[in-house]
Amino acid sequence: MDEIKIGRALFSLTDKRGSVEFALGLARHGVEIISTGGTASHLRDGGVTVTDVSQVTGFPEIMGGRIKTLHPAVHGGLLAVRDDPTHRREAEEARIDFIDLLVVNLYAFEETVARDGVTRDEAMENVDIGGPAMIRSAAKNHRYVAVVVDPARYGEILAEMEESGGSLGLKTRESLAAVAFALTASYDRAITRYLETTVPASEGDSTEGELPAELAIRTEPGTILRYGENPHLRAAFYTLPGSGESCAASAELLNGKALSYNNIIDIDAAYELVKEFDDPGAAVIKHTNPCGAATSSDIVQAYRDALEGDPLSAFGGILALNRPFTGELAEEVATKERFFEAIIAPGCDADAVAVVSKKVKWGRNCRILAAAPLDREQAVFKKNTEPGRGTTVRSVVGGFILQDRDLGFEDEKFEIVTQAVPDDDLKASLLFAWKVVKHVKSNAIVLARDMRVVGVGAGQMSRIDSTMIAGRKAGEKAKGSVLGSDAFFPFRDCVDMASDLGVRAIIQPGGSVRDKESIAAADEHGIAMVFTGRRHFRH
Repeated sequence: MDEIKIGRALFSLTDKRGSVEFALGLARHGVEIISTGGTASHLRDGGVTVTDVSQVTGFPEIMGGRIKTLHPAVHGGLLAVRDDPTHRREAEEARIDFIDLLVVNLYAFEETVARDGVTRDEAMENVDIGGPAMIRSAAKNHRYVAVVVDPARYGEILAEMEESGGSLGLKTRESLAAVAFALTASYDRAITRYLETTVPASEGDSTEGELPAELAIRTEPGTILRYGENPHLRAAFYTLPGSGESCAASAELLNGKALSYNNIIDIDAAYELVKEFDDPGAAVIKHTNPCGAATSSDIVQAYRDALEGDPLSAFGGILALNRPFTGELAEEVATKERFFEAIIAPGCDADAVAVVSKKVKWGRNCRILAAAPLDREQAVFKKNTEPGRGTTVRSVVGGFILQDRDLGFEDEKFEIVTQAVPDDDLKASLLFAWKVVKHVKSNAIVLARDMRVVGVGAGQMSRIDSTMIAGRKAGEKAKGSVLGSDAFFPFRDCVDMASDLGVRAIIQPGGSVRDKESIAAADEHGIAMVFTGRRHFRH
């Protein structure tokens, strides 16, 4: 059946937004409205003529509302195959009238368990039983029944009925059924997460906390990208619902072309780096690695210092800021022939967009993204095992890997292991280099001074090669710098090379069987060395 005439609708809602207007719109097409207790009262208050479900079932709501729609009069009305003679005969014998439209949303389980101090009993009382059962019945039988679980769809349903004389087409019913099944699957996953079993720890595993035994991810509908990492590859972008975090995925595109696969990866890498800094900070990223990064007393100076890190490599990169993108900074961007694929910041002035789009020849195509305001106290910086929040997911052929996000440094040590002791300025530079090196592909080496990056060595097969590249990038600026290494030195050669470059202090995790050799080398060269006790590989 392509089109079905909507003659009878059942409402049962927790979220009652727009329900009165929707029911009145249905009533204008002669649709009979039946409803459960609280929803029925709400609709009547809005002037809708409603029949109580208890009148349909001939059975009152009992057990505090736990039992109200779990009845053959409801599920028979939803599940009956209309052109099956046996179904029709049995429905007539049981006095079951068909239900053509189900309008349902579910108990707010996720909101309930997110509240501080919620008890297990409270959580379980907010597990909806009747709602998912009806949704699944209607969605299964979408050849004859339409099911609406999202108030945002009310308008388009009424519009289609207006055009078709009160009917809904099969494509619409299929689309609604897909959304309905996605909702019940997500709802069950939320309950599972609350009660879930965890992956058993392997012998000797020191990882704290719990991870889910099975992985399920719910996303918003995807957006097709122009192509993937390369032009012959297809790609789509999916976002997580209700993240709340200031991030690249939820940022608003204010200017420029649509985002590409590589844009999204690089913008995310850039913005996550600048989120590490409390002071005004800027970073220029190329292929997920920083060409330059800096903090300063104001965002314009931070941008200038970040750009000086590697101006040649910065061409065609991503600029990320941890302060709003202002008109003043846009003028600075426009003063020299710099080309950025994208700029992301927590907010953006209208005049900044105008300056870039009008004063720079590449400005019309520059993607400018406004992320949500940054709040370092937001819940995302706390432990959370939901994929995309406190954990990350990567795919391999045949599987997925889930791990904690590498957030913060608060529980790391700052152990000075050499005779030379860094002064306060060197300590600040060491901590800055340590925050940046966490965002560089391993093997990672960062040279920094005066709260800005002067050289980066990324993604090499040996740490000495990364040190060599960072030194070559820095040139004379390496003299007086500090060095950050994302993992320990397997040999003293990196310390010796650091001395040749003019490095004054080193920060690294420690933990090598040859730590004593590296410490001895640092002492020989008069270099201060700090151990943090934690590595930050980025593969």
